[in-house]
Amino acid sequence: MVDLSVTGAVSSGQSRAGQGPSSCNGRKMSKKSRTKKGKRGRRRRTKKTRNNKTPPPYLPPEAEEGNIEYKLKLVNPTQYRFEHLATQLKWRLQEGRGEAVYQIGVEDNGLLVGLTDADMKASLKTLRRMAEKVGADITLLREREVDYDSDRNCRKIAEVLVRKVPDDQQFLDLRVAVLGNVDSGKSTLLGVLTQGELDNGRGRARLNLFRHLHEIQTGRTSSISFEILGFNSKGEVVNYSESRTAEEICESSSKMITFIDLAGHHKYLKTTIFGLTSYCPDFAMLVVSANTGIAGTTREHLGLAMALKVPIFIAVSKVDLCARGTVERTVRQLERLLKQPGCNKVPMLVSNPDDAVTAAQQFTQSSSITPIFTLSSVSGESLELLKVFLNILPPLSNSKEQEELMQQLTEFQVDEIYSVPDVGTVVGGTLYSGVCREGERLVVGPTDEGRFLRLKVGSIQRNRSACRVLRAGQAATLALGNFDRSLLRKGMVMVSPKMNPTICCQFEAAIVLLFHAKTFRRGSQVTVHVGNVRQTATVECLHGKEELRTGERAVVRFRFIKHPEYLRLGAKLLFREGVTKGIGHVTRLLPSSQNHDQNQNHDQNQNLQDH
Repeated sequence: MVDLSVTGAVSSGQSRAGQGPSSCNGRKMSKKSRTKKGKRGRRRRTKKTRNNKTPPPYLPPEAEEGNIEYKLKLVNPTQYRFEHLATQLKWRLQEGRGEAVYQIGVEDNGLLVGLTDADMKASLKTLRRMAEKVGADITLLREREVDYDSDRNCRKIAEVLVRKVPDDQQFLDLRVAVLGNVDSGKSTLLGVLTQGELDNGRGRARLNLFRHLHEIQTGRTSSISFEILGFNSKGEVVNYSESRTAEEICESSSKMITFIDLAGHHKYLKTTIFGLTSYCPDFAMLVVSANTGIAGTTREHLGLAMALKVPIFIAVSKVDLCARGTVERTVRQLERLLKQPGCNKVPMLVSNPDDAVTAAQQFTQSSSITPIFTLSSVSGESLELLKVFLNILPPLSNSKEQEELMQQLTEFQVDEIYSVPDVGTVVGGTLYSGVCREGERLVVGPTDEGRFLRLKVGSIQRNRSACRVLRAGQAATLALGNFDRSLLRKGMVMVSPKMNPTICCQFEAAIVLLFHAKTFRRGSQVTVHVGNVRQTATVECLHGKEELRTGERAVVRFRFIKHPEYLRLGAKLLFREGVTKGIGHVTRLLPSSQNHDQNQNHDQNQNLQDH
C-alpha cells in the first residue's frame, strides 16, 4: 500500500536536511540525532519499496494527445455526459489507431486516488457501455490496491484496454523482426506462437515455417519468411490452432503481429540485413538460447537493430533444457551486455503478468527499456507472458503521423518478385506513403537506363487475404497482370506518375565507421543497404579526410557500380564488406544529370515509357 504520509515525511525530512546544520529555531542538530533520523527514514523507505506490487503515488500527468485517458470514476453519468465520454473514447481510439488505455481511479494530474469496489464495478460497467457505442471491446489488464490512510477502506485503481472490433480489414498491424544466433530456437518459437501447439523437442513446430527443402533438411532458416499472430478485440489469441486460414485470422483480429523470421547463420547475414532495412520492422525480438548464452551472431544482430534504431526485446529460449542457475547466468550475461556504454539499455526481467503489462507500456515510451523473457517452446513456460506483452504493445506512430503519410503521393517499395500461375507477375513490399487502390496506374523504376515504366495494379493481398485499399505503412503483394517480370528487380519503387522521383548513381552520406581491419579510403568497395536498395558502391571521395579508421566519422561520396537507384534524403544507410561495417544517413543526392556524365540531361517525362 502507498502511504503518502510516509512519502511526505521523507521528502520534508530531506528538504530540512538541505537547509544546513541549523534547525528551525536556530538550534544545532547533533550529528547523532541526524544519523538516527536518516536511518529511520531509510528504514521506512526500504520497508515501502520491498513490495514490488505497490504502484507509485503518482502517474505522469495526463497528456492531451495519445491513447491514454485518466478517469477518476464513471458512476451513473447523465445522458449528455455519457455522449461526451463516448466522443472522448472515440478520439483516444483514433489516436491509438484502434487501441486506448483507460486508467480508472486516477485524477488528471496522475494522483492515484482509487475507488471502492462498488464504484469500480459501476465505472467498468459505464466504460463497457461506452465501448459498445463506438464499436469496441474492453479488457481488464490489471487492478492494483492503493491506501493512503489506514482508517479508510481499501481502494483500487484499474487499467483497462479498449480495442476496436475489426472493420473492413483495418486491423492494427505491427511488424516484429526475429533475430538471434543459429540454433537459438527462433523458428520453433514462432511455430509455437502461430500454430498454437507446443514443440516436441525436435523441431516439429518449425516445419511449417520453412520455404525450401534444404531448410527442412538442415533445420536452418536461409530465407525471409512471414508468420502472423492475431489478437481479437477482447485480447484473445487468434492463430492457426483451430484450423483457421490466414483470411479467417485477418477477419477475426483487431490487432495483427507479423513476424519476420530472419536467418541466424553468418553466411546469410546479407539476407538478415535486407530484412531489417527493407521491411521496416516496428520492433525486433532477439532470441538467445539459455544453454549457449551470447554466442555467434547474437552481438552482431543486436548491434544491427540498434544501428537502425529498431526497439528490441529479448526472449531467452530453451529454459527447459538447463538448470535454473544456467538460465540466471545467461540473463546476467545479457544484462551486462545491455548496460555497456555502447548499448546504454535498461534490462527489465519479466516474471509475471503485471511485469508484462508494465514492460509493454514502458517499452514504447523509453528507447532504453529492454524487456527480457525466459521461456520454453517445449514446456510452454512463460509463453503466456510474451502473448500478454504482444497483445498490449502499442504502435510507435500515432494517427496524426499516419494521416500525414497517407496525404503524400503513392510510393511502394518492391522487396519480392514472383510469377504466379493464372495471376501473372506479383510484387511484394511495403507502401511507404500515400494510398494504393485496385486498378491504380503507377510507374515503376528505375531501370538500368534510369527510366520508369507505366503499369496498372490488378488485385491487392494483405496477409494472404484480399484487400481493396492499401494505406501507408502496410505491407502487401500487388498483382501486375502480364507485366514482364524480367524488367523488375528488388530495390525498385512503384510511385505515382505525378511524382518526379530523383534517381542517382552517386550520393553523399554522413557515416560512422564501426569497424575496419585497416583504413577506409577512396576506391574502397562496399555493399550498401538503404531501405530496399542493396548494391555494391565505390567510395569516390572522403570530404576533408584522406582515410578513415575504426570509430571515425566523415561525409563520404558513394557511386553505385551497376545501375542508378531511387533514394530518399535522410534515409538510414548501412554498409559492409567482409569484416568492414559502417552506418550513417543519406545527406545529399546527386541526380544522374549531375554525375560525371554532365552531357546527359534526363527529363523524367521523357523517361516514362508505355509497356
